[in-house]
Amino acid sequence: MRNLLRPIVVIASLLLPIGTAHAQSTATVTATCKDGTAFTGTKRAGACRGHGGVQSWGESASPANVLSQPGVQPAPTTTQRATPAPGGAGQVWVNTASKVYHCPGTRWYGKTKQGSYMSEAEARAQGARPDHGKACTS
Repeated sequence: MRNLLRPIVVIASLLLPIGTAHAQSTATVTATCKDGTAFTGTKRAGACRGHGGVQSWGESASPANVLSQPGVQPAPTTTQRATPAPGGAGQVWVNTASKVYHCPGTRWYGKTKQGSYMSEAEARAQGARPDHGKACTS
C-alpha cells in the first residue's frame, strides 16, 4: 500500500505547480506597435511580430481588474494591421519597400506592409514599376 501511495503523491506534487502557474499567467498585456496598431494578449512574446516591433508597452492588468472597472471594455485579442483607407478610382497601391505598384482587385492591392495609394502616373514618376509588368490602364 505504501509503495502505491508514493507515486500518486509525486504525480500530484508535479501537477499542482503547473495548475497554479497557469492560473497566475492570465494577465492581459497591451502594447502599441511601431506601425500604429494595437496588440492585446496574454504574453509579451511575439507581440507586434510583423508590425515593426513594439513602440510602447501598456499597463498589464488581470482579467478580474479589467472587468471590474466601470465603463472599461476589454480590448479584442486579435492583432491585425490597420487597413488603410481604400484608394479612389484610378488609384494604385504602391509598395514603398519594393517600388512595385498593384492594381485594384489584385491580390496585394492595399495589403503590403509598407505602401500608399496614388495614381498610376504618380507611381511611375516615383520610379515604381507595375506588378509582373502589367499596367493597370492601357
